[in-house]
Formats: sequence, C-alpha cells, structure tokens
Amino acid sequence: MKFIVSSSSLLKQLTSISGVLNTSSNLPILGYFLFDISDKKLVASGSDLESTMVTEIELDKADDEMKVCVPAKLLLDMLKTFPDQPLTFSIDAKNFNIEVASDNGKYKLAGLNGDEFPRLPELESASKMSMDSSVLFNAINKTVFATGNDELRPVMSGVYFSLEKDGVTFVATDAHKLVKYNRTDSKSSKATAFIMPKKPLNLLKGLLSSINTDVQVEYNETNASFVFENYRLVSRLIDGKYPNYDAVIPKENPNVMTIDRNSLLNSIRRVSIFSNKTTHQVRLSIKGSELQISAEDLDFSNEASERLTCQYKGDDITIGFNSRFLIEMLNNLESDEVKLELSAPNRAGILSPMEKEDQEQILMLVMPVMLSQ
Repeated sequence: MKFIVSSSSLLKQLTSISGVLNTSSNLPILGYFLFDISDKKLVASGSDLESTMVTEIELDKADDEMKVCVPAKLLLDMLKTFPDQPLTFSIDAKNFNIEVASDNGKYKLAGLNGDEFPRLPELESASKMSMDSSVLFNAINKTVFATGNDELRPVMSGVYFSLEKDGVTFVATDAHKLVKYNRTDSKSSKATAFIMPKKPLNLLKGLLSSINTDVQVEYNETNASFVFENYRLVSRLIDGKYPNYDAVIPKENPNVMTIDRNSLLNSIRRVSIFSNKTTHQVRLSIKGSELQISAEDLDFSNEASERLTCQYKGDDITIGFNSRFLIEMLNNLESDEVKLELSAPNRAGILSPMEKEDQEQILMLVMPVMLSQ
C-alpha cells in the first residue's frame, strides 16, 4: 500500500509523541511507532507500556488501510534532514518493509507487523470531565517538580489528582517539600482521586504549553486518558494510597514574612554557592524588617551572607532550609512578591504567592534543615 504525507507535518507530530518512547527497554518494539492508516488519516502511536501517546495526521493520499510498525529513531533522524516536501511511503503487506521516496532519493526501512504493537487500553466504566488546557498546564507545571524519585514509595513519584464537585486539587510531595494547587473553576461530576505518574505528566505539559483548548479527561481505577486537538495520551495510574498531606501542613503560623520574589531567589542562588555540598543548607535570620541569608561550608572555609529588606510580623526567628528546594519553589511561582509563613525552627515553612488568580490557591511547603550551632 502507498500513502503520501508532508515531511514537516509528519516530523512535527512524531516529535511531539516521541518522548514516550523507551529506548532502553528489553522489548524492541517499544522503539517503534505504530502507523495505523485508514480513511486518508495516519494515526501514529508510541508507547512504553505504561503510557501511550497517539496523534492523528491528515494524509495527502492513501490507497488502502494498513497497520505497520516503523523504527522511530531511524525515521525521525531521516525526517529532520528534509526540507518540507511530500514523501511517498510504500509498504509491503507481506514482510512490512517500508520504502520512502522523496524528491531526490529512496530510503528503505525494515518495519514490523502492526498487530504486534501493544494495544491501547480501553477505559471501561470511565468517569469523564472537561478541563481548560491552561488550568491543567498550570496544575502540572506547579506540582510535578515536587514529586519524589524513591522507588520504595511509588505513590510519591506521581501527582495526586483530587477531583471534587466544588473544585480540583493537585498535590505532589517527596517528603521534603510539598505543593498543593487548587482550582475552583474546574469541577468533577463525582468525587474521586487518582495518582498520575511523572513521565506522562511532563509529556502533557510539553504539549499543553502551546495550545488553548478544552481537554477531555477520562479515568477509571487503573488508567487515565487525556484527549485534546489531535492528541490522546493514555497512562496507567500509580496504585496505592496517597499520604495524608493535610496532616503535615502546619495550621498555626504566626510569623509571616513578605518579600520581593526575585530579590529572594537571586540572593539564595548567590549565597548557596558557598553552602555545604551535601546539605545545601542556607540560614534565614529574620529580625524586624531585615532578612539575613547566610551559608557556610566549614570543610573548605567558605561562607557568604546577604541582607534584604522585608515586611515581617512575628518573633525573631532563625531557620535552615535546603537551598535547592527554595530555589525550585521560587522559580515555580510567578508573583512579584511571596509570603513565607513560619511557626518554629523545627517546623515546616509555607511559601505562597501574594498575587494570584481568584480561582486558584497555591501552597508550597518546605521542611527545615536542622541548623548546626
């Protein structure tokens, strides 16, 4: 069978789903794209068994229907070298060999039977909801960086979706830091919760960053599906019970500092260069309207300190934090000013933006590092 497709259109769509491929897998077929050609459409899929990404491409011409697996890296490397032009794919129905003809050349690739490709899971008795793409993008963007990497605690390696009738909440934590992102402008018809793995969320984030549309979300106890424009992502959910995150958020925080976000971020970046390379500890000392940020590495006799002005209500306090966590959090907030709420040197600090949309709430929690005297 033959079909004709634009080289740049094919490259763009295949690149957008190629992040799901698992090149180090023991299953060679996971290094292939599935091409399903029918009705002058090419439905291309990539999978790592846990997640599958699907995109639909309009064809200039197709003379039959067929499924074939195409070696992904070889095809992408080839497509990257072409200027925009029509490519003619000819596929042998018996041995699945593929010949690609361009304006000035022919290229042969060894394909595989499309029936051998992992099947896309069907979501039986699934619940559905619609979510604005910008809401979902912001939710992923604000939380996914706080997920953990501990293989012994898989539930912490994903983002917890809590879908309620009065709003949606997204939570991520690695036990050292926690982010809770809430929206009241997206609602679910029934209350439910599931844990989405990190990898498909990062793939979704990449696609959602440049579009403005509604995302149709379907989910059951084992899988979740996200459909928008000409894309579909289906992912297996993480099985397990998410920790009681509300229990670790301190409710009474009488010490409140308000400060310019960029000034704080840049100051921590500079001072942390001089911190201990194991703990990355920086010390925050707040007295009146002055914040002193300091760090030291006793092994190499390195130290640094800076003073910033801030607005502060509460008792004088000195507290230590891992500078990398603070930098990540401040980078993921967008407001000009941030608020840091504290209760005691051994209790978690809560970081939140001073300016935000009416429908959203963002809370970032960071655990302290015990200060060496």
